[in-house]
Amino acid sequence: MYSWRLSEELKSDLEREARLRKLPVSAVLETAVRNWLELKKGDASGDDAQRRLHSAAANCFGAVASSNPRRAETARAMLRERLKRRHDR
Repeated sequence: MYSWRLSEELKSDLEREARLRKLPVSAVLETAVRNWLELKKGDASGDDAQRRLHSAAANCFGAVASSNPRRAETARAMLRERLKRRHDR
């Protein structure tokens, strides 16, 4: 058995749903919790995929060596210039 406080609005919504379904509030709560748990099981595979992606990307993490200390500030202009030269060929 669990006990927790609900906002008046949530409590009212829960009781209304129970009346509409002609079920006790406990049954509506159990259904909601089971659905939530089932949904969370599906998220676990997403977590695994995130871990795999992070692991694959980890090889690219780090600092870029450069003799230009303002490289981050000028990167946009440098990239645009390179693309312009490539398209002008």
